Amino acid sequence: MCNGQRTEPCNVFPKNQYIEVGSSTEVVCQTTCVRGRVFWTLDNSPIDESLSRTINSSHTVLTLRNFTHHSATLQCHSADTQQVLGGTTIRTYSKPSKISCMLESENQHGGVPEWVKCNWEHQIISPLKINYTLIYEMPLKPKTELCHSQETNCSNKSSSGPIYMFTNATFTVRAKTTAWETSSDPYEIDPYSMYKIIPPKVKVTVLPDRLSVKWSRSGTYRICHCEVKYSKVVSDGTPEVVLKKTLGANESIGSATIENVESCTNYKISVRCAIDKAPWSNWSQEQMVLTKLNKRHVRLRLWRKIAAPEESEMRKVHAMWKEIPSTCQDTFTYTIKTTPYKDDVPGVNYTDISCDNSTCDFDVSHHAHRISLKAFQKGILLAEDSVYVPATGKSLPQVTGIQASPLGDVILVSWKAPVQPVSGYMIDWTHNGHQYYWKESKYTNTTLSGLLDKKRYNITVTPLFEDKTGRGTQAIHICSRVGDPGNVTITVDPNDKSVFVSWDTKSQEECSGTVINYTVFYGTQTGPMLNVTVDGTRQGIHLKDLSPDTQYRVYVKATSLTGTNRSSERLFKTKRFDPRLLLALSVCGSIIIILVLSLGLFCAIKWKKFSEKPVPNPGLSSVALWTSPSHQKGKGSFQPFDNPSESLFDQIYTEATQKTSTSPLATSYNSNPAGGQTEEYTEAATVVAPEEQNEKPVGQRLCSPGESTALLSSEKGKHSPYRSQSSVESPTSMSNKLCKRVPVKQLEKSTPVTVYVTLDMFEQGQSR
Repeated sequence: MCNGQRTEPCNVFPKNQYIEVGSSTEVVCQTTCVRGRVFWTLDNSPIDESLSRTINSSHTVLTLRNFTHHSATLQCHSADTQQVLGGTTIRTYSKPSKISCMLESENQHGGVPEWVKCNWEHQIISPLKINYTLIYEMPLKPKTELCHSQETNCSNKSSSGPIYMFTNATFTVRAKTTAWETSSDPYEIDPYSMYKIIPPKVKVTVLPDRLSVKWSRSGTYRICHCEVKYSKVVSDGTPEVVLKKTLGANESIGSATIENVESCTNYKISVRCAIDKAPWSNWSQEQMVLTKLNKRHVRLRLWRKIAAPEESEMRKVHAMWKEIPSTCQDTFTYTIKTTPYKDDVPGVNYTDISCDNSTCDFDVSHHAHRISLKAFQKGILLAEDSVYVPATGKSLPQVTGIQASPLGDVILVSWKAPVQPVSGYMIDWTHNGHQYYWKESKYTNTTLSGLLDKKRYNITVTPLFEDKTGRGTQAIHICSRVGDPGNVTITVDPNDKSVFVSWDTKSQEECSGTVINYTVFYGTQTGPMLNVTVDGTRQGIHLKDLSPDTQYRVYVKATSLTGTNRSSERLFKTKRFDPRLLLALSVCGSIIIILVLSLGLFCAIKWKKFSEKPVPNPGLSSVALWTSPSHQKGKGSFQPFDNPSESLFDQIYTEATQKTSTSPLATSYNSNPAGGQTEEYTEAATVVAPEEQNEKPVGQRLCSPGESTALLSSEKGKHSPYRSQSSVESPTSMSNKLCKRVPVKQLEKSTPVTVYVTLDMFEQGQSR
């Protein structure tokens, strides 16, 4: 809205108007606030200027003809300023149409109808609540409002009494809101064309080979059409069959015969009727009946399965036949008799075998036989059949190229006929080897139905001849339906930057789909899922380029021709470091530690041996003769003293603090006047070489430690059988010790004798 140079505002009127769809309307735009030309838009689309005219300088009128929009916004604009001067909303409504009514009688025995039920169509979407009124009008009678409703249907008992059937009636529907009101066109209807009669009464009679249905209709004497509906009472959804009958204007009783009903089967029957061009009545109450046994329908169709012969050459035969339905309310018995195919087999007694149900087991010999089956009803022969049992090892024709494949919930079986002409084929199948099903076919293909879901079946096709049978050809382990792949279980073995994912597929069902490929989905907790696809023969895969020390999730989906199955999702975390590096470092470290410990132990042992080297014990020295100078160069001999002028007796130095330990030999050469006061620590030892026994004796002398030390040090380079030993005492403590020479008598010349002395060595630290 805007205000122009004048004080009067611009506007569009009328506001928010409702018009009937397809009608015309005029809209005025007041242009006192602007100067110049104006134009119109409908839902923002320009309108042809020819539809607009100017009455005077202040008003412009727009004419809309045949307006069909459900709802539209109309606006008036200034051509100079492009401003909106005003606007309005136009909505349309329509009249109710296609009225259809039906008259019904309240009395179930018929008569004049009292109830009226009508419905109609109204193509409108309105925010306002619509109230409908159904108006009934007859000639020479005022209009009557039969019922009120806010839906597009209405039913009520006529308030003006019974609707007369001898003349046409007119019906009108009025629709009214707070903004508009409209009425439908009047519909004139023949009362008989909308008269719905009551359902007929039905009676069914069961005959040995058919059903007889009779019913009585009600209503006026006009042409009446009726339908008889019947079907078997089974759970597999057997289709219904409808028979049509027409009754004349003077016929009140209708009848129909249902042929070809199955023996001992429950059927349900119902009937409905309608006057010509009128609505159908409701179906009558269903009648449930059980048919009788029809002897023509009894077809035992005997068949057999033959086991391999035993050691006694007897074969087990499993005979089976189509049993008379158990729903037949009578008593039936079966007998089987085996006879030789042509000539009697001597020594065999053929007797009748009584069987209570549709199977029977017995033994036959390896000869050819014919098995005969007879069925009796109350002792009267009802039906019979026979089948051929070939001899053991006899060559028989058979079908070839048998193929079986599942399709939906059935199995399609096909094969190639043998060379010999056949009269038909017998197909038998089983899923457990105990319960058999069989059927006969004239063609080289058949369909097996009624199978258990996802079970493996063994199917056998046997050709039939005039009075013989061929050899059966078998197709084993044919699934009735292939299911999805089995359950997938996965295991993960993560490293730092990779993981090995392995899986296993197991199914609890016999027939699970063969896996074509596996798809491995993996990713971080927050990142996108990546996937890798491998063929169905793989059972594991390495996933690489992962981040160390990161949480991942993974699952595997198995895909077959019949569906998919996926494992549960597994979480795993990659390791911080490569475990192979840690293992290598551990092995190298262990080797280095072992080498270091071994080297240390070796050094310790060597040091211990070096530091703990024992002092040699002269008592453990070997005794040997000293050789002459001419033999000094001999290998392995002891070297004599360097100075041959010295005494043959080696000087022995003792420590003053030790007690004297004198051997008997030393005593004979030692004389000490003051032996009781002076302690001697020397044990004399003399070894006389044979070459020096004639030389002068040399006396043994005892010296102080100082002298002993000087003598020992001066004789380092001489070859002596004994090493000098150090004293633990200091040289000053030994300075007062005496050194004396002990005279020794000269040895007489005699037979060479070897003399030796022993020297007891005291360990350091021992008390003196």
